[in-house]
Amino acid sequence: MEEESQFTLSVNPSRGLMDEKFVILVQNAPPGSELTVHALHQCDDGHGWDAFAHYISDATGRVNVSEDCSLGGTYSGIEPMGLLWSLRPVPGSKPGLRLRKKNVQEPMLVTVSVYEGHRKEGFADLVPLASALVERWYMAPGVRRIPVTEGGLTATLFLPPGLGPFPAVLDLWGGGGQLVEYRAALLASQGLAALAIDYLTAKIIKETGKMTTFKYFETAYRYLEEHPQILGSRIAMLGLSFGTSVTLRMAVYSKVMKVTVEDHHLKQVCDYPSFFRPTRNVANTRITEENHVILRDLSLPITTDPLKKVDVGRLQCPLMLVVGEDDQNTAAQESANDMKEMMERAGNSHLLTVLSYPDTGHLIEPPYTPHVRASNFKPVNLNEILMILWGGQTAAHSRAQEDSWKKILLFLRVNLFGGIRPAAVPLSHL
Repeated sequence: MEEESQFTLSVNPSRGLMDEKFVILVQNAPPGSELTVHALHQCDDGHGWDAFAHYISDATGRVNVSEDCSLGGTYSGIEPMGLLWSLRPVPGSKPGLRLRKKNVQEPMLVTVSVYEGHRKEGFADLVPLASALVERWYMAPGVRRIPVTEGGLTATLFLPPGLGPFPAVLDLWGGGGQLVEYRAALLASQGLAALAIDYLTAKIIKETGKMTTFKYFETAYRYLEEHPQILGSRIAMLGLSFGTSVTLRMAVYSKVMKVTVEDHHLKQVCDYPSFFRPTRNVANTRITEENHVILRDLSLPITTDPLKKVDVGRLQCPLMLVVGEDDQNTAAQESANDMKEMMERAGNSHLLTVLSYPDTGHLIEPPYTPHVRASNFKPVNLNEILMILWGGQTAAHSRAQEDSWKKILLFLRVNLFGGIRPAAVPLSHL
């Protein structure tokens, strides 16, 4: 093969938002060369993640990852962003890892390299023909990150660049607790203020020993409503997993909150007076041969008792449900169908939008987030770590993440801006 110095590898843009596509281009290779394009990332926890794909250079000595077909690797076919969404823990890593950005004020750094031949392993011992460093950001320049403790909250507010006022999103994650900021930061980078809140492991819970109630979420809502840079009449709630239970209950029953609701991975059955008392039949838990825990059967069959679920027939705001049809953690599809029937009977089904994706699991995250079919998870009400099976097939799940994110943003813009696109800050243009 020709001298290494003739090879070039470029990534454009080399600095961009997490939901922004890039183009990887290899040039000056001998025509018809077998090449491996490889991505390597070290996450905030120090674990290594990598992905790779096999290509053959064309008659001009080029490989364009956005246009050319991968012949094998961690993905195959024409997949412009495959080197991100197919990232997996490097061989030898401990089992059950999940890639989540903890420090959104620093970029996700990915080294993209090209190697001679169709390689499958041993990348750490090889010298690349060419490499490029890529920055992927959740926070665009000018986005402000503001810790919030008012009213006993454990939260972080992200404000877009400019004076505002901005519509806002109240961002709730699931049953693992903690303050998870990366989705809220990305929403702010798209022109929407966003408040990420911890409602299961918040400081006030540790101090009082009592779980949060309606009042905690209403305090978060009022904080947004009264903020001088927030349009108090334009607030939405975004819930994932257990967060959907909260968003639905607050949207239906709270006398304070008037919101638009966008829910991921529906968890519809809420047959408890407080949010956090366990309600499922543990006997319905299944364990796979790989010792992965399947929880989707715990809420089946869907109850017919109207007193044991949220009365979505009373809902008066637009609602979007994002459903993974291979969700192994929650009976998402069955719950969504039940909610649709309830709303049709009540005459408010015109408020409902359902996005349903085949071969898609529970953890539908922002675009190009690596898919994990199973990972370690510690529910806040247990003292043990479980290996939870979330479901999904990598390629289909990743396409669902990309498609649903676009439609979530459109849903929020239509209902909070009247369809007018807010100003986003593309890093590549700086």
